[in-house]
Amino acid sequence: MAYTLVLLPGDGTGPEVMREAVKVLKAVQDSFGVSFDTFPFPAGGQYYMDTGAEWPDGAFESCKAADAILLGAVGLPDVSLPNGDLAGVGVVFGLRFGLDLYANVRPTKLYPNVLHKVHEHFKQVWEPGKVDFVIVRENTEGLYTPARGFLSRGGIDELAVDSRIITRKGAERVIRYAFELSTRRKGAPSDGTHRVTCVDKSNVTAGCKLFRRIYDEVASDYPGVHRDYAYIDAFQQWLLRSPEAYDVAVTSNVFGDIATDLAAVLQGGMGMAAGGNIGDAHAMFEPIHGSSPKHAGKDEVNPIAMILATQMMLDWLGRRKKDAALREAATAVEMAVERHLAEGKALTYDLGGKARCSEVGSAIAAAIPKIAKRSA
Repeated sequence: MAYTLVLLPGDGTGPEVMREAVKVLKAVQDSFGVSFDTFPFPAGGQYYMDTGAEWPDGAFESCKAADAILLGAVGLPDVSLPNGDLAGVGVVFGLRFGLDLYANVRPTKLYPNVLHKVHEHFKQVWEPGKVDFVIVRENTEGLYTPARGFLSRGGIDELAVDSRIITRKGAERVIRYAFELSTRRKGAPSDGTHRVTCVDKSNVTAGCKLFRRIYDEVASDYPGVHRDYAYIDAFQQWLLRSPEAYDVAVTSNVFGDIATDLAAVLQGGMGMAAGGNIGDAHAMFEPIHGSSPKHAGKDEVNPIAMILATQMMLDWLGRRKKDAALREAATAVEMAVERHLAEGKALTYDLGGKARCSEVGSAIAAAIPKIAKRSA
């Protein structure tokens, strides 16, 4: 059986990191006896400049029919749609809303020999095993719903309104996803406790009061998972101070968007940060670093976020399809990344080295068959 994957390389450095993901997929195919049919589509700001559309006709339908989707990055500076939105955002939102990808899943894990970015001179405070948590962010409502607009008079924007939408359905399913995820993990590094932290601002906003109320309702179905609570402003501080205390956190859309980018400094920066957009029937995986156009074409960016996004895809697809080979492949990809980093011979500039993007991707892909043979 061949799994169908849609590849959306996108803009800027997106095609460069996608090439490294394809190397990893080829290594997985050769080593684990699985097969992928890949279908690439152009998408994003550059495609919009060339054609007037953000992606080709039929691309969304192909994504809907695919087993999984990999996205590189979309968006270019000063390339906007007539409504002012960044050209390419329609691809991301089109997939999130069109495929109902309601859970944005962002792991934060510090690997050996990776220096975090909290202190100057890359001083490392935490052991790698002490930073290993996941933030689950609601992905289809909150402030990113289209309940917004401007009041313009005489060509002047006088008023802007953004309405945050929190629904019972949206909150309940993403909170349940977080609890289910916690049951599959090892617990918080500090004490091994399975813990889901509800991150909100329920002391102030009605939407957060509803979110927390539903959190408590869902939590009652998981007596083996510890309840934990944090207001978003305090959570940002506690996360940097004591990351080892966290297992899984769940929060609303914008709060999660901000918290996960902050969390990336604990794992070495955006070049190490991968994410999944996951629904009940579909999923899209991506690095969270954006298109980074100033680095485009220089073969210098870190491909590991893209490779870890591929690892997330393999694990999700393996669970969904009950395919043990895919899950073994996901484990091997992460092991290849970890060993490459621990060896420290080929690191990109963001990790203190001088290696090329393609060099790192090739090295990690080359390690996968060796790991597969040892585990056979």
